[in-house]
Amino acid sequence: MQSSLEGIKVLDLSRTLAGPFCTMLLGDMGADVIKVEQPGKGDESRRFTPPTWNGESCYYLTSNRNKRSITVDLKSTEGREIIYKLAKDADILVENYRTGTLEKLGLGYETLKEINPRLVYCSISGFGRTGPERFRAGYDLLLQGFGGLMSITGDADRAPAKAGMSIVDLTTGMFAVYGILSALFSTQKTGKGQFVDVSLLDGQIVLLNHLATGFMATGSPAGRMGSAHPSIVPYQSFRTKDMDIILAVANDGLWTKCCHALEWMDLLADSRFTTNVNRVTHRTELVKIISERMITMESKEVFERLNRAGVPCGPIHTIEQILNHPHVHSREMLIEIEHPIVKNLKVPGFPVKLSNTPANLRRYPPLLGEHTEEVLDELGYSTTQIKKLKSGKVI
Repeated sequence: MQSSLEGIKVLDLSRTLAGPFCTMLLGDMGADVIKVEQPGKGDESRRFTPPTWNGESCYYLTSNRNKRSITVDLKSTEGREIIYKLAKDADILVENYRTGTLEKLGLGYETLKEINPRLVYCSISGFGRTGPERFRAGYDLLLQGFGGLMSITGDADRAPAKAGMSIVDLTTGMFAVYGILSALFSTQKTGKGQFVDVSLLDGQIVLLNHLATGFMATGSPAGRMGSAHPSIVPYQSFRTKDMDIILAVANDGLWTKCCHALEWMDLLADSRFTTNVNRVTHRTELVKIISERMITMESKEVFERLNRAGVPCGPIHTIEQILNHPHVHSREMLIEIEHPIVKNLKVPGFPVKLSNTPANLRRYPPLLGEHTEEVLDELGYSTTQIKKLKSGKVI
Protein backbone atom coordinates (compact mmCIF):
# COMPACT_ATOMS: atom_id res chain seq x y z
CA MET A 1 0.00 0.00 0.00
CA GLN A 2 1.07 3.59 -0.60
CA SER A 3 1.96 5.56 2.53
CA SER A 4 0.17 8.83 3.22
CA LEU A 5 3.34 10.97 3.14
CA GLU A 6 5.09 9.16 0.30
CA GLY A 7 6.89 11.73 -1.86
CA ILE A 8 7.22 14.24 1.00
CA LYS A 9 10.79 15.25 1.82
CA VAL A 10 11.82 16.18 5.36
CA LEU A 11 15.06 17.95 6.23
CA ASP A 12 15.71 17.03 9.87
CA LEU A 13 18.08 19.35 11.75
CA SER A 14 16.84 18.22 15.16
CA ARG A 15 18.53 16.27 17.93
CA THR A 16 17.79 14.46 21.18
CA LEU A 17 14.07 13.57 21.44
CA ALA A 18 11.21 16.00 20.69
CA GLY A 19 12.42 16.75 17.15
CA PRO A 20 13.64 13.25 16.25
CA PHE A 21 10.40 11.73 17.60
CA CYS A 22 8.45 14.16 15.40
CA THR A 23 10.45 13.33 12.27
CA MET A 24 10.30 9.59 12.98
CA LEU A 25 6.50 9.79 13.01
CA LEU A 26 6.62 11.60 9.66
CA GLY A 27 8.99 8.93 8.37
CA ASP A 28 6.70 6.17 9.61
CA MET A 29 3.97 7.65 7.40
CA GLY A 30 6.21 7.46 4.34
CA ALA A 31 8.17 10.72 4.27
CA ASP A 32 11.80 10.66 3.11
CA VAL A 33 13.60 12.01 6.22
CA ILE A 34 17.20 13.18 5.88
CA LYS A 35 18.74 13.49 9.34
CA VAL A 36 21.57 16.03 9.43
CA GLU A 37 24.16 15.33 12.15
CA GLN A 38 27.43 16.83 13.35
CA PRO A 39 30.47 15.13 11.81
CA GLY A 40 32.23 12.79 14.24
CA LYS A 41 29.65 13.25 17.00
CA GLY A 42 26.13 13.05 15.67
CA ASP A 43 22.92 13.37 17.61
CA GLU A 44 23.56 13.75 21.37
CA SER A 45 21.17 10.88 22.02
CA ARG A 46 23.71 8.48 20.47
CA ARG A 47 25.61 9.02 23.74
CA PHE A 48 22.65 8.90 26.14
CA THR A 49 23.68 5.67 27.84
CA PRO A 50 23.11 3.29 29.53
CA PRO A 51 21.26 1.28 28.41
CA THR A 52 22.88 0.19 25.18
CA TRP A 53 22.11 -2.63 22.77
CA ASN A 54 25.29 -4.07 21.25
CA GLY A 55 26.94 -0.74 21.99
CA GLU A 56 24.20 1.39 20.40
CA SER A 57 22.18 3.83 22.53
CA CYS A 58 18.64 2.56 23.15
CA TYR A 59 17.58 6.20 23.44
CA TYR A 60 18.76 6.85 19.87
CA LEU A 61 17.50 3.56 18.44
CA THR A 62 13.94 4.20 19.61
CA SER A 63 13.24 7.48 17.77
CA ASN A 64 15.27 7.39 14.56
CA ARG A 65 13.96 4.66 12.29
CA ASN A 66 12.88 5.49 8.73
CA LYS A 67 15.59 8.13 8.27
CA ARG A 68 18.80 8.62 6.32
CA SER A 69 21.76 10.09 8.21
CA ILE A 70 24.21 12.55 6.70
CA THR A 71 26.94 14.45 8.50
CA VAL A 72 27.40 18.15 7.70
CA ASP A 73 29.35 20.92 9.43
CA LEU A 74 26.75 23.70 9.54
CA LYS A 75 29.40 26.26 10.49
CA SER A 76 31.24 25.85 7.21
CA THR A 77 30.31 27.67 4.00
CA GLU A 78 30.31 24.40 2.06
CA GLY A 79 28.14 22.75 4.71
CA ARG A 80 25.56 25.51 4.57
CA GLU A 81 25.51 25.19 0.78
CA ILE A 82 24.53 21.53 1.18
CA ILE A 83 21.65 22.55 3.45
CA TYR A 84 20.52 25.19 0.95
CA LYS A 85 20.39 22.56 -1.79
CA LEU A 86 18.46 20.15 0.44
CA ALA A 87 16.06 22.90 1.55
CA LYS A 88 15.31 23.90 -2.04
CA ASP A 89 13.72 20.51 -2.65
CA ALA A 90 12.30 19.84 0.82
CA ASP A 91 8.66 20.06 1.84
CA ILE A 92 9.39 20.22 5.57
CA LEU A 93 12.28 21.31 7.77
CA VAL A 94 12.42 20.51 11.49
CA GLU A 95 14.95 22.06 13.89
CA ASN A 96 15.32 22.45 17.64
CA TYR A 97 18.33 24.70 18.16
CA ARG A 98 18.36 27.51 20.69
CA THR A 99 16.58 30.66 19.58
CA GLY A 100 18.74 32.62 17.16
CA THR A 101 21.33 29.91 16.49
CA LEU A 102 20.29 28.96 12.96
CA GLU A 103 19.61 32.59 12.07
CA LYS A 104 23.26 33.39 12.88
CA LEU A 105 24.32 30.52 10.62
CA GLY A 106 22.17 31.78 7.76
CA LEU A 107 19.75 28.85 8.08
CA GLY A 108 16.74 30.59 9.62
CA TYR A 109 13.25 30.61 8.15
CA GLU A 110 13.53 34.05 6.56
CA THR A 111 16.59 32.92 4.60
CA LEU A 112 15.32 29.49 3.57
CA LYS A 113 11.87 30.66 2.49
CA GLU A 114 13.60 32.77 -0.16
CA ILE A 115 15.13 29.57 -1.49
CA ASN A 116 11.91 27.58 -1.17
CA PRO A 117 8.65 29.56 -0.63
CA ARG A 118 6.72 26.29 -0.16
CA LEU A 119 8.85 25.17 2.77
CA VAL A 120 7.08 24.30 6.04
CA TYR A 121 9.71 25.24 8.61
CA CYS A 122 9.00 23.75 12.05
CA SER A 123 10.98 25.18 14.95
CA ILE A 124 10.85 23.27 18.24
CA SER A 125 12.17 25.00 21.36
CA GLY A 126 11.82 25.02 25.11
CA PHE A 127 9.91 28.28 25.44
CA GLY A 128 8.96 29.30 21.90
CA ARG A 129 10.54 31.78 19.51
CA THR A 130 8.82 34.82 21.06
CA GLY A 131 8.37 36.07 24.62
CA PRO A 132 10.76 37.02 27.44
CA GLU A 133 12.00 33.44 28.03
CA ARG A 134 12.69 32.63 24.36
CA PHE A 135 16.47 32.42 24.74
CA ARG A 136 16.38 29.84 27.54
CA ALA A 137 17.39 26.26 26.85
CA GLY A 138 14.64 23.71 27.19
CA TYR A 139 14.88 20.16 28.49
CA ASP A 140 12.19 17.70 29.46
CA LEU A 141 12.92 17.74 33.20
CA LEU A 142 13.25 21.52 33.28
CA LEU A 143 9.86 21.95 31.59
CA GLN A 144 8.16 19.34 33.77
CA GLY A 145 9.05 21.66 36.65
CA PHE A 146 8.60 25.02 34.92
CA GLY A 147 5.35 24.00 33.25
CA GLY A 148 3.62 22.89 36.45
CA LEU A 149 3.59 19.14 35.82
CA MET A 150 5.79 18.22 38.78
CA SER A 151 3.63 20.29 41.15
CA ILE A 152 0.78 17.82 40.54
CA THR A 153 2.82 14.60 40.24
CA GLY A 154 3.57 12.36 43.21
CA ASP A 155 2.16 12.01 46.70
CA ALA A 156 1.14 15.05 48.73
CA ASP A 157 3.53 14.28 51.58
CA ARG A 158 6.56 13.79 49.34
CA ALA A 159 8.74 15.95 47.12
CA PRO A 160 7.49 16.76 43.60
CA ALA A 161 8.14 13.92 41.15
CA LYS A 162 8.78 13.82 37.43
CA ALA A 163 6.78 11.61 35.09
CA GLY A 164 8.54 8.31 34.48
CA MET A 165 8.98 8.89 30.74
CA SER A 166 10.04 12.02 28.83
CA ILE A 167 6.43 13.11 28.55
CA VAL A 168 7.18 16.76 27.67
CA ASP A 169 9.50 15.90 24.77
CA LEU A 170 7.24 13.20 23.39
CA THR A 171 4.01 15.22 23.49
CA THR A 172 5.79 18.22 21.99
CA GLY A 173 6.95 15.99 19.14
CA MET A 174 3.34 14.94 18.56
CA PHE A 175 2.12 18.55 18.64
CA ALA A 176 4.81 19.37 16.10
CA VAL A 177 3.51 16.68 13.74
CA TYR A 178 0.01 18.12 14.12
CA GLY A 179 1.26 21.62 13.27
CA ILE A 180 3.38 20.44 10.36
CA LEU A 181 0.59 18.46 8.73
CA SER A 182 -1.83 21.37 9.17
CA ALA A 183 0.69 23.70 7.51
CA LEU A 184 1.38 21.17 4.75
CA PHE A 185 -2.34 20.93 4.00
CA SER A 186 -2.45 24.71 3.72
CA THR A 187 0.58 24.70 1.42
CA GLN A 188 -1.14 22.29 -0.93
CA LYS A 189 -4.04 24.75 -1.23
CA THR A 190 -2.11 28.04 -1.35
CA GLY A 191 1.32 27.11 -2.65
CA LYS A 192 2.94 28.91 0.28
CA GLY A 193 4.83 27.43 3.21
CA GLN A 194 4.95 28.89 6.71
CA PHE A 195 6.78 29.00 10.02
CA VAL A 196 5.55 26.53 12.67
CA ASP A 197 6.56 27.55 16.22
CA VAL A 198 6.22 24.68 18.73
CA SER A 199 7.46 24.82 22.31
CA LEU A 200 7.75 22.41 25.20
CA LEU A 201 6.16 24.94 27.54
CA ASP A 202 3.13 25.63 25.33
CA GLY A 203 2.45 21.90 25.14
CA GLN A 204 2.56 21.60 28.91
CA ILE A 205 0.11 24.48 29.37
CA VAL A 206 -2.34 22.73 27.04
CA LEU A 207 -1.91 19.43 28.90
CA LEU A 208 -2.84 21.08 32.21
CA ASN A 209 -6.30 21.06 30.63
CA HIS A 210 -9.09 20.97 33.23
CA LEU A 211 -6.61 21.70 36.03
CA ALA A 212 -5.79 25.05 34.41
CA THR A 213 -9.45 25.94 33.91
CA GLY A 214 -10.23 24.81 37.44
CA PHE A 215 -7.62 27.18 38.82
CA MET A 216 -8.92 30.08 36.76
CA ALA A 217 -12.42 29.36 38.05
CA THR A 218 -11.55 28.96 41.73
CA GLY A 219 -8.13 30.51 42.30
CA SER A 220 -7.06 27.27 44.00
CA PRO A 221 -4.26 25.32 42.27
CA ALA A 222 -4.38 21.54 42.17
CA GLY A 223 -1.78 19.76 44.24
CA ARG A 224 -0.14 16.34 44.33
CA MET A 225 -2.61 13.53 44.94
CA GLY A 226 -0.68 10.40 43.99
CA SER A 227 -2.92 8.32 41.74
CA ALA A 228 -6.13 10.02 42.92
CA HIS A 229 -8.29 12.45 40.89
CA PRO A 230 -9.38 15.84 42.22
CA SER A 231 -12.92 15.59 40.80
CA ILE A 232 -13.79 11.87 40.81
CA VAL A 233 -13.92 9.32 43.67
CA PRO A 234 -13.06 6.43 43.76
CA TYR A 235 -10.64 6.88 40.88
CA GLN A 236 -7.16 5.76 41.96
CA SER A 237 -4.97 2.83 42.90
CA PHE A 238 -5.75 0.46 45.77
CA ARG A 239 -3.79 -2.38 47.31
CA THR A 240 -5.27 -5.86 47.20
CA LYS A 241 -3.81 -8.92 48.93
CA ASP A 242 -1.38 -9.59 46.10
CA MET A 243 -0.94 -6.42 44.05
CA ASP A 244 -1.82 -2.78 43.44
CA ILE A 245 -4.75 -2.23 41.10
CA ILE A 246 -6.61 0.66 39.50
CA LEU A 247 -10.28 1.31 40.24
CA ALA A 248 -11.86 3.90 37.93
CA VAL A 249 -15.43 4.62 39.01
CA ALA A 250 -16.00 7.61 36.77
CA ASN A 251 -19.70 8.27 37.36
CA ASP A 252 -22.65 7.49 39.61
CA GLY A 253 -23.90 4.66 37.40
CA LEU A 254 -20.55 2.89 37.71
CA TRP A 255 -20.60 3.46 41.47
CA THR A 256 -23.89 1.59 41.68
CA LYS A 257 -22.49 -1.27 39.58
CA CYS A 258 -19.29 -1.33 41.65
CA CYS A 259 -21.17 -1.61 44.94
CA HIS A 260 -23.42 -4.36 43.62
CA ALA A 261 -20.47 -6.30 42.17
CA LEU A 262 -18.43 -6.14 45.38
CA GLU A 263 -21.48 -6.46 47.66
CA TRP A 264 -20.96 -3.03 49.20
CA MET A 265 -24.64 -2.33 49.66
CA ASP A 266 -23.95 -0.42 52.89
CA LEU A 267 -21.80 2.08 50.95
CA LEU A 268 -24.43 2.40 48.23
CA ALA A 269 -26.99 3.31 50.86
CA ASP A 270 -24.72 5.72 52.73
CA SER A 271 -25.84 9.31 52.03
CA ARG A 272 -22.21 10.50 52.17
CA PHE A 273 -21.44 8.49 49.04
CA THR A 274 -24.61 8.56 46.92
CA THR A 275 -23.31 11.02 44.33
CA ASN A 276 -19.85 11.82 43.03
CA VAL A 277 -20.04 15.30 44.56
CA ASN A 278 -20.72 13.70 47.94
CA ARG A 279 -17.95 11.15 47.42
CA VAL A 280 -15.45 13.90 46.62
CA THR A 281 -16.55 15.78 49.75
CA HIS A 282 -16.08 12.67 51.86
CA ARG A 283 -13.05 11.39 49.94
CA THR A 284 -10.94 10.59 53.04
CA GLU A 285 -13.60 8.46 54.70
CA LEU A 286 -14.52 6.55 51.54
CA VAL A 287 -10.96 5.85 50.44
CA LYS A 288 -10.15 4.55 53.92
CA ILE A 289 -13.12 2.18 53.83
CA ILE A 290 -12.36 0.91 50.32
CA SER A 291 -8.67 0.45 51.16
CA GLU A 292 -9.54 -1.65 54.22
CA ARG A 293 -11.82 -3.87 52.14
CA MET A 294 -9.56 -4.21 49.09
CA ILE A 295 -6.59 -5.40 51.13
CA THR A 296 -8.61 -8.47 52.16
CA MET A 297 -9.35 -9.49 48.55
CA GLU A 298 -7.30 -11.15 45.82
CA SER A 299 -6.90 -9.04 42.68
CA LYS A 300 -8.24 -11.88 40.51
CA GLU A 301 -11.53 -11.87 42.42
CA VAL A 302 -11.83 -8.07 42.20
CA PHE A 303 -11.18 -8.10 38.44
CA GLU A 304 -13.63 -10.94 37.79
CA ARG A 305 -16.44 -9.25 39.70
CA LEU A 306 -15.89 -5.76 38.34
CA ASN A 307 -15.29 -6.85 34.74
CA ARG A 308 -18.55 -8.80 34.76
CA ALA A 309 -20.31 -5.66 35.96
CA GLY A 310 -18.60 -3.44 33.40
CA VAL A 311 -16.69 -1.37 35.96
CA PRO A 312 -13.29 -0.09 34.69
CA CYS A 313 -10.43 -1.65 36.63
CA GLY A 314 -7.05 -3.16 35.94
CA PRO A 315 -3.55 -4.02 37.10
CA ILE A 316 -0.58 -1.67 37.40
CA HIS A 317 1.80 -3.34 34.99
CA THR A 318 5.55 -3.15 34.98
CA ILE A 319 7.20 -2.34 31.63
CA GLU A 320 8.12 -6.02 31.32
CA GLN A 321 4.53 -7.12 31.88
CA ILE A 322 2.94 -4.70 29.42
CA LEU A 323 5.49 -5.37 26.67
CA ASN A 324 4.72 -9.09 26.99
CA HIS A 325 0.95 -8.59 27.07
CA PRO A 326 -0.88 -10.46 24.27
CA HIS A 327 -3.03 -7.42 23.44
CA VAL A 328 0.05 -5.29 22.82
CA HIS A 329 1.34 -7.95 20.44
CA SER A 330 -2.02 -8.29 18.71
CA ARG A 331 -1.94 -4.55 18.02
CA GLU A 332 1.57 -4.92 16.55
CA MET A 333 2.91 -2.36 18.99
CA LEU A 334 6.36 -3.96 19.07
CA ILE A 335 8.21 -4.15 15.78
CA GLU A 336 11.43 -5.96 14.99
CA ILE A 337 14.01 -4.16 12.86
CA GLU A 338 16.89 -5.71 10.96
CA HIS A 339 19.95 -3.70 11.99
CA PRO A 340 23.61 -4.17 10.98
CA ILE A 341 24.85 -3.96 14.58
CA VAL A 342 21.87 -4.75 16.81
CA LYS A 343 20.46 -8.18 16.13
CA ASN A 344 16.72 -8.67 16.74
CA LEU A 345 16.24 -4.99 17.52
CA LYS A 346 12.73 -4.39 18.86
CA VAL A 347 11.16 -0.97 19.40
CA PRO A 348 7.65 0.41 20.03
CA GLY A 349 5.54 0.27 16.89
CA PHE A 350 3.15 2.57 15.07
CA PRO A 351 0.43 4.02 17.35
CA VAL A 352 -1.93 5.12 14.55
CA LYS A 353 -3.64 2.53 12.36
CA LEU A 354 -4.67 3.78 8.90
CA SER A 355 -6.70 1.36 6.78
CA ASN A 356 -5.59 2.59 3.34
CA THR A 357 -2.21 4.27 3.96
CA PRO A 358 -0.68 2.50 6.95
CA ALA A 359 2.61 3.37 8.59
CA ASN A 360 5.46 1.14 7.53
CA LEU A 361 9.03 0.24 8.35
CA ARG A 362 11.53 0.94 5.58
CA ARG A 363 14.82 1.82 7.29
CA TYR A 364 16.61 0.88 10.50
CA PRO A 365 17.91 3.73 12.72
CA PRO A 366 20.87 4.86 10.60
CA LEU A 367 24.51 4.68 11.54
CA LEU A 368 26.18 8.07 11.83
CA GLY A 369 26.61 9.58 8.37
CA GLU A 370 25.64 6.32 6.70
CA HIS A 371 23.87 8.03 3.80
CA THR A 372 26.04 11.10 3.32
CA GLU A 373 27.50 10.07 -0.03
CA GLU A 374 24.14 8.75 -1.24
CA VAL A 375 22.36 12.03 -0.52
CA LEU A 376 25.14 14.20 -1.94
CA ASP A 377 25.11 12.09 -5.09
CA GLU A 378 21.36 12.79 -5.37
CA LEU A 379 22.12 16.51 -5.05
CA GLY A 380 24.52 16.28 -8.00
CA TYR A 381 27.88 16.27 -6.19
CA SER A 382 30.61 14.41 -8.05
CA THR A 383 32.89 11.79 -6.50
CA THR A 384 35.72 14.31 -6.57
CA GLN A 385 33.65 16.97 -4.82
CA ILE A 386 32.57 14.51 -2.13
CA LYS A 387 36.18 13.49 -1.49
CA LYS A 388 37.13 17.15 -1.16
CA LEU A 389 34.31 17.79 1.35
CA LYS A 390 35.50 14.78 3.34
CA SER A 391 39.10 15.90 3.39
CA GLY A 392 37.98 19.36 4.52
CA LYS A 393 35.88 17.76 7.30
CA VAL A 394 32.74 19.45 5.98
CA ILE A 395 31.05 16.04 6.00
